[in-house]
Amino acid sequence: MREDIKKRALHRAKILGGQLRGLEKMIESEEYCMDIITQSLAIQKSLGSLNKLLVENHLTTHVSHMMHSSNKKDNEKAVEEMLKIFEITQNRQSK
Repeated sequence: MREDIKKRALHRAKILGGQLRGLEKMIESEEYCMDIITQSLAIQKSLGSLNKLLVENHLTTHVSHMMHSSNKKDNEKAVEEMLKIFEITQNRQSK
């Protein structure tokens, strides 16, 4: 993993941990539903940011390496992985 992305991803994961603990406390104390929903949506947005970092790392390291490989199977695997990421994001957006 690229060091700069690793640092940012760990930072994002720690923020997510705090957000999740906050959400749990909100539910336990039966806070106003709209506030709980707002916190939950903020967590989802943070997860999206983390996923973007992880995809960036994967594309700039593993996929790049596979695409520059002289091995045709590596090239095909890189394309398959990019299509899989695309498919996953499309399925989530259509829900």
